[in-house]
Amino acid sequence: MSEARSRELLAQLIAFNTVSRESNLALIEFIRDYLAGFGVESELLFNAERTKANLFATLGPRDCGGVALSGHTDVVPVEGQAWTVDPFKLSEQDGRLYGRGTADMKGYLACVLAAVPRFLAQPLRLPVHLAFSYDEEVGCLGVRSLLDALERREHKPIVCIIGEPTEMRPVLGHKGKLAMRCCVQGAACHSAYAPQGVNAIEYAARLIGKLGQIGERLAASGQHDARFDPPYSTVQTGVISGGRALNIVPAECQFDFEVRALPDFDAQQVAEQLQDYATTELLPKMQAIQAETTIRFQPLSAYPGLATDPQSEAAELIALLSGSREFGTVAFGTEGGLFAQAGIPTVVCGPGSMDQGHKPDEFVSIEQLRACDGLLDRLAELLQAGA
Repeated sequence: MSEARSRELLAQLIAFNTVSRESNLALIEFIRDYLAGFGVESELLFNAERTKANLFATLGPRDCGGVALSGHTDVVPVEGQAWTVDPFKLSEQDGRLYGRGTADMKGYLACVLAAVPRFLAQPLRLPVHLAFSYDEEVGCLGVRSLLDALERREHKPIVCIIGEPTEMRPVLGHKGKLAMRCCVQGAACHSAYAPQGVNAIEYAARLIGKLGQIGERLAASGQHDARFDPPYSTVQTGVISGGRALNIVPAECQFDFEVRALPDFDAQQVAEQLQDYATTELLPKMQAIQAETTIRFQPLSAYPGLATDPQSEAAELIALLSGSREFGTVAFGTEGGLFAQAGIPTVVCGPGSMDQGHKPDEFVSIEQLRACDGLLDRLAELLQAGA
């Protein structure tokens, strides 16, 4: 029954276009109304514009911590991808369910919602909390207000299971991320008199080269963790723009870079090294030609890594529910580090694979949904009174 209900709910969730640039309110209101049908009240936490919202709901008693089942409601865009099926209409072929977000991560949300009547079938000795966020795909932005709200409560979850796609394998760790933009303001002139100008592209190139050197040092350092692939913190430049015409010394150039940091490495160190190089090495040369030239750095997004202790109660719980103590890590980021930072021990385990996430013809297998349904059934049995 739960498998059929999970598939039905997944079809309904996929039909909502919740690409991060769009509102997620229609989907959130659908979930709110669905839960209300079981007598469950939902709390919505809106963004400043009230165009998006997190949802938080509690099943069972409210005077103790309990387990949070958490996931994000936004998905990545489909433009520029060669889909062979409608990305916002669930379709099935060869045991696979296709659609944007099936793996990342509406499949998990569907299984959680399908499990609600199972959780409510018998009195719970510990509550189950549903924590659904917005704007995870653009920097784990929405969940922060939800965590702030939980921090003010007498009782907050004692453990969180985030259902990002891990093929239902228990995951205890992932890297953190820092994303920044660097804007170089040079001085334009005719290219025939290039030494009289300040070439913003060339100075940006020096900064990017410095980032490459920092990345090489991180790879060569002893600060490695074999649980991760690659086993060291990485740096890369992903976007660059600048210049107007070949015969004009460019006055502007900007580039975006990111640091993927091991959980025990402070990514801000990379930004500080680059800023120090800009201030001490490059700016004096630029301003000797034109005093008004600048180099500015702007944070874009950041979230911490996750490193849950394999001997913790959170790890024991997911081992019991998943039937595996082969704890792993993932290369992609999640909201897990933010939950852990808020004092809520967190693990990651969900249906599907990120090998399919963010790609055209994204899918989750029916077998994976079935496995997730089974995990949630075991959680219900564990938390029900008399268990």
